[in-house]
Amino acid sequence: MIRVVLPPHLQSLAQVGGEVALDVRRHPLTRAAVLDALEARYPMLRGTIRDHVTAQRRPFLRFFACARDLTHDPPDAPLPEPVATGAEPFLVVGAIVGG
Repeated sequence: MIRVVLPPHLQSLAQVGGEVALDVRRHPLTRAAVLDALEARYPMLRGTIRDHVTAQRRPFLRFFACARDLTHDPPDAPLPEPVATGAEPFLVVGAIVGG
């Protein structure tokens, strides 16, 4: 099982609390595979993390795992092994902006 932590606004939209467990059977495990599984299980999240047409990351969302910023890694790059084994969560983080 893959563990995914969503920011509070997406937790509310998906009606989940804290962490989500997903069964992702693609190898190697990639960010695209995790997001595909997340959107399949929670269809209300489609278009909130990635654009419907381009599948590009929405502005103000970032991806982290194992204390690394994975935001700018290619969507098909393998995720760290601790994420694939469920030892560490994959984090979707809402960026904080202001001025």
